[in-house]
Amino acid sequence: MHSPYYPPEPERAAEVRRRFGEEARCAQPDLTTLCLLVGAAADGTLDEAGMDAAQMELDRLAGQLPFGPGGPRSWAVALADLLGARYGFHGTLADYERLQSSLLHEVLRRRQGLPILLSVVWIEVARRAGAPVYGVALPGHFVVGFGSQEDQVLADPFDGGRVLTGSDAEMLVAGATGAPLDRSMLAPADSLDVVLRVLNNIRAWAAARPERSDVALWAVELSLLLPAHPARLRYERAQLLVQRGDFVQGAVELDAYADLVSAVDETAADQVRGQARAARARLN
Repeated sequence: MHSPYYPPEPERAAEVRRRFGEEARCAQPDLTTLCLLVGAAADGTLDEAGMDAAQMELDRLAGQLPFGPGGPRSWAVALADLLGARYGFHGTLADYERLQSSLLHEVLRRRQGLPILLSVVWIEVARRAGAPVYGVALPGHFVVGFGSQEDQVLADPFDGGRVLTGSDAEMLVAGATGAPLDRSMLAPADSLDVVLRVLNNIRAWAAARPERSDVALWAVELSLLLPAHPARLRYERAQLLVQRGDFVQGAVELDAYADLVSAVDETAADQVRGQARAARARLN
């Protein structure tokens, strides 16, 4: 079993956050860079050399794809043959219990991870080789799309890159939501939406493990650096600060969130202000 991950020293953590925020505000944010910076926020042992090595591994894998294999299905099959069959990238149910399953450098090392991180590997390897590839954020299960939406071919990296039929996709959505597949669900996922979903997974992992509020805090802080994020994340950060004993800053942020909420729901704002007063009272 891997030893627990701990965030880097404060100076390195601040540098990681700064670079993450800069990359997120780029005109075309780089998905690999953002995911590796998430890894660096989680794992204090991931340094620049380790991040470079992960980029080089993606380059190496892309160099082993056949040149211009043809249409979308040919690309999907070529990726499944290389990453799934030859290198054994896949996922298991146990991966949902591991933080490392959400960290790109560890997914490249272990060749296992959550559907969304395995999809990032597929996307970034295929993109380097010139494939028309993108992520598809199906409810509850992330997959990869090749080609335009008119001739779209879907593959499931969690299942070794298995090419999906239309009924496969319908079953995945029905299993996750109980609802039918809607065409809008098949649209290409934006890189920043992918990263927010990765961070949401990490927050969910940490929420089930109160002793790892350190992980929840950095995941929320990175999420807040994305240009579009739910305002409620500010409330979550304030609560985490109080939980971790930073009552003063937590109270300040609860009050700031209450001011934000008061424009639409004064009752909710009063409740949050009450939480701020309770946090300050814990100083006495």
